Amino acid sequence: MSVGNPPLVLAVPSKGRLQENAAAFFARAGLTVVQGRGARDYRGALAELPDVEIAFLSAAEIVQQLASGAAHMGVTGEDLVREQVADAAGRMELLTPLGFGHANVVVAVPQAWIDVRTMADLEDVAAAFHARRGARMRVATKYVNLTRRFFAEKGVTDYRIVESLGATEGAPAAGGAELIVDITTSGATLRANALKVLDDGIMLRSEANLVASVHAGWNETARARAKTILARIAAEEDARTSRQVRALAANPAALALEAAALFGARAPFGAEGAGALTLLCPRGNTAALADWLIGKGAAQVSVSSLDYVFSAENSLYEKLARRLA
Repeated sequence: MSVGNPPLVLAVPSKGRLQENAAAFFARAGLTVVQGRGARDYRGALAELPDVEIAFLSAAEIVQQLASGAAHMGVTGEDLVREQVADAAGRMELLTPLGFGHANVVVAVPQAWIDVRTMADLEDVAAAFHARRGARMRVATKYVNLTRRFFAEKGVTDYRIVESLGATEGAPAAGGAELIVDITTSGATLRANALKVLDDGIMLRSEANLVASVHAGWNETARARAKTILARIAAEEDARTSRQVRALAANPAALALEAAALFGARAPFGAEGAGALTLLCPRGNTAALADWLIGKGAAQVSVSSLDYVFSAENSLYEKLARRLA
């Protein structure tokens, strides 16, 4: 550990699939998450980098640590960030989605409400409910702040929130609420409880994100380690989403310019001479690019996958550095 400079604190989920997925995400970037003395140790390290401390916490605790500045970066769900921190945009930076932990925060009503399909319909029902029963329609949820903001945006005002402590989807059947706001992955649990999602009732499409705290102690060591970590993550992501395409062709410089315009390809090594052309192309465009190059006179085109594509431009770190300036 650097003398006088506390380490960078990276918070990751402490258990379950989220922990496994987070560890796999860092492993793809060549970073091994090591958990101290075993599964019950809540501190760890990155095997490849000194001056990085891993904090194993629940996803909700990670948000709290990021908001307070006790952790520099962390892996947690966007839904928790938006729900738990009123000034999330001012306190944190969502650096990049991680491709796991997908779920939607939704407004769901009983399937028996056949005439209620949108939030506008819900406002009409809420007004009629209040006029008929002299009480506001109840919404069961753990997402109190998200619900209030979303309902206000949609012009729904005649309701009251019942904070859910258990299985939210069971509240309407149990008589605890008329409708719910909850998180769902497939919608199967909602359907099993005779609920349906409103057509415009998806409040947030959430997934796990790598999140940075703006107010953490970003000393020289923490910044240097963040730069290294984010460079490796960006290099792995670029490699995973790209393919290297090589060919011999006449006038490769001109072909590279055309390939950039037509297929989003780039020539990382510039002019190579002897008709050699090396391109990095978005993965989904490689077959079309290969056909095009053959049509332009290339006798053969090779396509290969890559482990990492490092770049002098570290877009993820630059995104963080702009917030810390």
